[in-house]
Parts: sequence; structure tokens; C-alpha cells
Amino acid sequence: MGKFDSAGEPDVSGAMSRDEVASVITALEPDQLIAAKEKHHLPRRRLTRTEIVLFWGLRIYLMFMVGVVVYQIWTGAR
Repeated sequence: MGKFDSAGEPDVSGAMSRDEVASVITALEPDQLIAAKEKHHLPRRRLTRTEIVLFWGLRIYLMFMVGVVVYQIWTGAR
């Protein structure tokens, strides 16, 4: 009869799946959610020099591309 048991074996490892975590989070009241987030707050990660250079490069590229788009719109409107 074990193969027809819909409940399956209980998870005794203590690990929760993403679906279980999501259902618990949606069931919390707003003040409970805030308290849980404050209790398990993770600080910002320290970036390596390579990551910092990469992010600054992406920022500069983004500003350049915004300028290109603004220029294209400006010349197209004339």
C-alpha cells in the first residue's frame, strides 16, 4: 500500500523547498514579514577589484548609450 500513499515520505532533513518558503512568506502578516527580514538580514557583499572595475565600466557604457539614444531622438525630431 506504500506505493499508493500520496503523502510520501516525510522530509526529516529540515530543508525547505522554494515553494514551501514562498507559501510561508505569503502567509505572514506585514509586521511579521518585516521582523523576519530584519532577523535574517544579510549585509552587502564585498566586491573584488575586478567586479568594481566591471560595474564602473558598465555604468560608463550605460551613460554613453543613453547619450547616443538622446542624440538619435534629437536628430530624428529635427
